[in-house]
Amino acid sequence: MAGNRKNDRAARQFAGAFAESLAESLIQAIGGPWRFTVQDSPDLATRQEHVVHFKLTLAGGLHGQCFVEFIEPQIVEVTSKLLGQPKSAFSDEHSQALAKVISSAMAGVSASLSGDFGELTFQVDRTEGLAFGGMFVVPLAVAEGEPADMAVMLYFDGELLAGLSSKAPDEDVVEVEEPRVNPANFKLVMDVELNVSLRFGQRQMPLREVLELASGSVIELDRQVSDPVELLLDGKVIARGEAVIVDGNYGLRVTEIPQPISSHFIH
Repeated sequence: MAGNRKNDRAARQFAGAFAESLAESLIQAIGGPWRFTVQDSPDLATRQEHVVHFKLTLAGGLHGQCFVEFIEPQIVEVTSKLLGQPKSAFSDEHSQALAKVISSAMAGVSASLSGDFGELTFQVDRTEGLAFGGMFVVPLAVAEGEPADMAVMLYFDGELLAGLSSKAPDEDVVEVEEPRVNPANFKLVMDVELNVSLRFGQRQMPLREVLELASGSVIELDRQVSDPVELLLDGKVIARGEAVIVDGNYGLRVTEIPQPISSHFIH
């Protein structure tokens, strides 16, 4: 029983990262308040429509396969907007368009899971004739699209589930973290201007030395000349790089992003 709970938590962690990243990719591609949420249990008996499967093959810090199952009307609903075409009968063009969106979402999944599993790579392929007996299933409810009451299914093979479970906590109850900012709302503030600053270094000084400062005083900072300069937003380091001169002004050539900048807002 404990093993099943651990597998469930591990699969839901992956499903949550996939759901958030897929929603962001759809918003960037076609707009609209797309959202996928992890559900408790699948209702496979109600899936009467023709299904289409995409295979996610993982390498790097994780190995194995996850299969994403859509029904044809869902794909037509999404990709008709993406292709700028009226809704029509499902075709390979719809499938290829959705495969590109899924592929673009994998970068976000990799960034979300890299802290636990290291660098991940994904290959996305359309696949047919699958038998899912014994696979672990996690459903995602769709908050936009038609039919809205039909879930997207994720099927995990044994190798991937074992890799995910190896890093899952042992506590009996672990809630799947939901993004604190809805990606649809996040898009609305993209034009808000923020103040960022460069930090070349810092130094702690007693009050006596501060009062003794005068013109010509030299303060030694805690950073070597060869060390990168830090770019700060609200006191948090969001990038590092090299100081440059641009049209007579200081600038920064970014060489390192410690973590996805969007995570500073969503989390």
